[in-house]
Amino acid sequence: MVKKTLKKKIKARFRKSKKDLKKNINFFFEWIKGAELVELKECKISKDPVRPELDNIFRTSYGRKIFGVKYKDEIHAVMCFAFTNKIPKTIKELDLMSKDAFLQSATRDQKIGKIAIAYTVWSTKKGGGKLIVKQVFKMIKKSNHLNRLVTLSPLTEMARNFHLNNGAEEIQVNEETQNFEYKIIK
Repeated sequence: MVKKTLKKKIKARFRKSKKDLKKNINFFFEWIKGAELVELKECKISKDPVRPELDNIFRTSYGRKIFGVKYKDEIHAVMCFAFTNKIPKTIKELDLMSKDAFLQSATRDQKIGKIAIAYTVWSTKKGGGKLIVKQVFKMIKKSNHLNRLVTLSPLTEMARNFHLNNGAEEIQVNEETQNFEYKIIK
């Protein structure tokens, strides 16, 4: 009798856990499906775990851009870019190269650089980092002048694993940073 009761309780708990798990999975995919990529005028720098020392003026000067993944009027992931014609090894080089590409574009077709350099990415919601990489990748693939998506990542195992797990290839390890490239086939 005790065995039967125990079995019933275990089965009931298992059904409830399975139902809760299904509900959580559905909620997770609901936010992913409903999210959109938006360009931001600024971001909350204090939330940036990678480059909190860079202010919004730096992030938006000389054609640099900030993109976010927005869901229900909240930003859940952020990625900041600079556009260059060469791959930088430091933030100082990124600054100089993006200024140079911006100034060159002023005398040509207003298309800044050929390489999108992602120098920071973070997420406040599970799956946000991977989602913003995919969304930005699609956007760059559609652009007429950008032909490469490269990162300027810190020398951390977390950054390395994140980019390798999302399909990037390591192209160089520098003194202070590492670069990964997401292959763009148009």
